[in-house]
Amino acid sequence: MSKTVSDLLELVEMEEHVGSWWHDFITKRSEQRYPEAAVRLNDIQHLLGIWFRALGGDGGLEIAGADATLINSRRTLLQRMAGSNKKTELAWRDENALRLPPQIDYFEDAELNRDLYLWLGALAAMETNDNHQEPWFSHNQLLTRAALERYPGLRDKYLKLVEAHLLQRASGRWPTDEIAQEQAIRRALIEPGSVDQLPPARRMPLPVPLWLHPNPPEATRMPASEPPEDTSSSGGARELKEVPRKQTEKAQTQDEERGLITVRMENLFSWGEHVNVDRGTEDEEDDQRADEVARDLDKISVTRNGKAAKTKIKFDLDLPAEAEDDEIISDDLMLPEWDWKKRRLIPDHCRIIELMAKDALAIPLPERLNHTAAKLRSQFQALAPARVWHRARPDGEEVDLDAYLRYRTDRASGCDVAADNLYRQMNAGARDLACLLLADLSLSTDTWVNDESRVLDVIQDSLYLFAESLAATGDQFGIYGFSSRKRDPIRIHAIKTFEEGYNGHIRGRINALKPGYYTRLGAGIRYAAEQLKQQGAGRRLLLILTDGKPNDLDQYEGRYGIEDTRHAVQTVRNLGFHPFCVTIDEKGNDYLPHLFGNSGYVVIRDPMELPGQLPLLYARLTAQQH
Repeated sequence: MSKTVSDLLELVEMEEHVGSWWHDFITKRSEQRYPEAAVRLNDIQHLLGIWFRALGGDGGLEIAGADATLINSRRTLLQRMAGSNKKTELAWRDENALRLPPQIDYFEDAELNRDLYLWLGALAAMETNDNHQEPWFSHNQLLTRAALERYPGLRDKYLKLVEAHLLQRASGRWPTDEIAQEQAIRRALIEPGSVDQLPPARRMPLPVPLWLHPNPPEATRMPASEPPEDTSSSGGARELKEVPRKQTEKAQTQDEERGLITVRMENLFSWGEHVNVDRGTEDEEDDQRADEVARDLDKISVTRNGKAAKTKIKFDLDLPAEAEDDEIISDDLMLPEWDWKKRRLIPDHCRIIELMAKDALAIPLPERLNHTAAKLRSQFQALAPARVWHRARPDGEEVDLDAYLRYRTDRASGCDVAADNLYRQMNAGARDLACLLLADLSLSTDTWVNDESRVLDVIQDSLYLFAESLAATGDQFGIYGFSSRKRDPIRIHAIKTFEEGYNGHIRGRINALKPGYYTRLGAGIRYAAEQLKQQGAGRRLLLILTDGKPNDLDQYEGRYGIEDTRHAVQTVRNLGFHPFCVTIDEKGNDYLPHLFGNSGYVVIRDPMELPGQLPLLYARLTAQQH
């Protein structure tokens, strides 16, 4: 008996081994891919961002990975046997990003795969709102011709890509309509603009990796009206892992009263699941499951469910209790916001609440920072203007000998001059400079940089050292923090106003800082500009410290927030101020050039270096302004 079971186990193991070998063999034979020559998007993402914008591409778009999408093209016998080539990765643009394949391994030559990335970036840079309405076939020819005419140096690369791709396009005993369609695509690739229309056929043509996606996924827009707020539900948004863009559809609300008997049994084993996103409780296991499901679905159905989640205990996680919150100084300031789609400024759109930590006790500088602070104070004292003599004054510490000799000479020559302005006075000079440091205090600052420090801890140390350094120069400076929960309220934390001197109470306020909510950066910048307007200094610097992109719970996530922030930065520049951004976001190079210009920001790769680097950066910026 035991021998029979052993034989059966060996037979099953052999069958699994043969099946696995056959699957690998047939899949490899059916796929026209070359993984050994693959070029990955992550490796050249920064280069592509520079390339795309240098060719005139929309600076507000980030470079992101594109998800594989279903195609309905003819497949070979081997591909049907292997079940492969049902999906492919193509490039496309949407309002937030230029989406490119996460990996390109179409060609045996890695240089060709890299050139394909560059070509797709150039093709997307030619796209405008005017030509986007063209049909896919003529649209891509139009973009190709525009790219080759504007940048003739790309022609050789393009022709090599076309030659390599045409060798890979399958051909065989196809129906007449499919053959005509394929011939039209080949002519359009070789001579862009030579074919007006794509002949109709029962099947979709083979994908063209040198062109943009014929039918890119687009999210279905939900109704513009916001659902009524429910203070009993959680307002904290979970930070989602990056999930590729999916096709979506609006669906009817799932009938919760329906019993299990009405559910078809085969659906129990499918990936289609109903997830209540607006639930009042968070289950980490369910959240992880939802992320996994979202990655595998080709289409996501979205519905609006107005019912509150059924929970036994309800918490208000939106705002802290009044007794635990900072003291409100003012709540009547309204600021505008830029609507980039309507191309207009919406007046009185954001409500500002100014807060200050109450009962923040005066504290000494943390001992761990004493050595660095002493070194910075010594360096910054050299920036302080030297004391100078002010001559020919009506009173002062000493007699001004030059003025006195002129007076005696004039009197000896018979001139009747008054005996005034004969003294000199030693006074300190002034740099005529005001700086406002605006610190991002959003929820993301609660994340950990390492085993010992959070982002907020790094920001606090940076503020300590920044204040110590500027106090040594005598420069005017203010420190403010901000976070938001939609457009009402924008929470502004006054850490040090321009009228206050730096002391232990300011350090106490820095020590009392807590992670806030979201990052409505445009509103924060506009508030900072209002404060700088009130300063009489000839030169005014706005230093912005952040750890990520502009975002909020509403439409501010994505392109809307990027464009509003850019408009706010331009407004600051028009006032004659100097905005500069310091970020620890590794992806900052993807979007900050569009917001602040190529020389208006810096990315600190190691967050732990920020406290020591921030004061030195200020010294360089103010030296440049001289």
